[in-house]
Amino acid sequence: MDHHTSQKAQCFQENLEEIAKCTLLVRMGHCLPGAMEKICLEFSPNNTVLATWQPYTTSKDGTAGTPNLQLYDMKTGACLKSFIQKKMQNWCPSWSDDEIICARNVNNEVHFFENNNFNTIANKLHLQKVNDFNLSPGTQPYKVAVYVPGSKGAPSFVRLYQYPNFAGPQAALANKSFFKADKVTMLWNKKATAVLVIASTEVDKTGASYYGEQTLHYIATNGESAVVQLPKNGPIYDVVWNSNSTEFCAVYGFMPAKATVFNLKCDPVFDFGTGPRNAAFYSPHGHILVLAGFGNLRGQMEVWDVKNYKLISKPVASDSTYFAWCPDGEHILTATCAPRLRVNNGYKIWHYTGSLLHKYDVPSNGELWQVSWQPFLDGIFPAKTIKYQAVPSEVPSEEPKVATAYRPPALRNKPVTNSKLHEEEPPQNMKPHPGSDKPLSKTALKNQRKHEAKKAAKQEARSDAAPTPVPQSAPRNTVTQSASGDPEVDKKIKNLKKKLKAIEQLKEQAAAGKQLEKNQLEKIQKETALLQELEDLELGV
Repeated sequence: MDHHTSQKAQCFQENLEEIAKCTLLVRMGHCLPGAMEKICLEFSPNNTVLATWQPYTTSKDGTAGTPNLQLYDMKTGACLKSFIQKKMQNWCPSWSDDEIICARNVNNEVHFFENNNFNTIANKLHLQKVNDFNLSPGTQPYKVAVYVPGSKGAPSFVRLYQYPNFAGPQAALANKSFFKADKVTMLWNKKATAVLVIASTEVDKTGASYYGEQTLHYIATNGESAVVQLPKNGPIYDVVWNSNSTEFCAVYGFMPAKATVFNLKCDPVFDFGTGPRNAAFYSPHGHILVLAGFGNLRGQMEVWDVKNYKLISKPVASDSTYFAWCPDGEHILTATCAPRLRVNNGYKIWHYTGSLLHKYDVPSNGELWQVSWQPFLDGIFPAKTIKYQAVPSEVPSEEPKVATAYRPPALRNKPVTNSKLHEEEPPQNMKPHPGSDKPLSKTALKNQRKHEAKKAAKQEARSDAAPTPVPQSAPRNTVTQSASGDPEVDKKIKNLKKKLKAIEQLKEQAAAGKQLEKNQLEKIQKETALLQELEDLELGV
């Protein structure tokens, strides 16, 4: 190593020590005179570049400040480039997984650099008032999702592009516009074929929620888009893609929250019912899903086999602030970390069958700031057959303390009533039954209804062609009432029963000697056809 390179390395080491010093001061809540108030650090995916950011400042005389975003080469310690980045939001450049391209948002444009050459802008994506972007995971072809907020009555929109095809009105792969969006979160699936967009408003104008209003949108690179219909009102706590990129899970609704798995058509596949949950975590292989209630909830977890939609276990990790799957897809890490919680810090390692395998408690005078699994490349650990029996463990299981509800003195000697504030909804499989076809599209459903209407009209015409005398007494419909599960069919059944009831009343009037009108006699003649139609509908013919 020559003298010049040695000087560079020493300077870089000093910079890192200053960064670490300032970061420690920020974490401890102190700031020494002359030290930076805040600092952010981020490594590129392959750890070849270190990005640092500090607040942008200007001098008292109004002259422009110095660049506050630096990019360092991790091998040589050289500063590759410095930028002015005034806002802390989205301060860090975004790299593709292979670091071939890097992008950052600059004044109505997204600038793209190639091969970590930050002295030359390789491509630009120009969109007026572009607010955020998200690069797709994986390697080529690279795709980017960009968000432009609405203004002056115009809707917000998200567009998908393939790098570097940005020119022309037809360059976008897909476009989805929507109202009610102050900010968005864009989530690519692993195969980079679709994006989920959580659109949020700061204020819910209906007054239903303190946390604003949220909607979920689906956009695919083939141009398809849709609004994901969530059956329960309330906030969207979490949305996560399965690693197979063919389904996603959403946790949503006022507590107790619902959780539902949707396919790429945004049709519900399985509804997990309601429960105390606000997060979802797919295993690395995508065959197990954990629904959890952390933060202000008790740490209850539900571990599901998402191939057979069968519940595996229900462990409880109280006071947890962190969750992570092990790359092997079998073990789970939960932790209680500062600064979210400064007491009872520690971590636990579980098996997905519910067994607690290891536990570490930080001493009362210490704090745990971070814990993570050792990373491994994809494919190192093959998927294994799912077990339902808890694996053996030498760590004693901890039964959570169940707090008894307060009872006023006047009720303490009386029987306890099992009253609940909310009715719990059980899990429900939303897939079609094995003997039935896949769910019909809107067009197919419309055509099916037209066909049924024509069939009913033909039956009426047949019954009119062969009039029958007024029957003295006809047996009432004895088919038991039952809900078919199809709102349209139930509506038809209700109308048919209403007509049959009217016919019964007319027959009673005729039996009492009242002279009936011609149209009333025609109604009575249709009774046999109506009874047959009702029986067919109720039997599902």
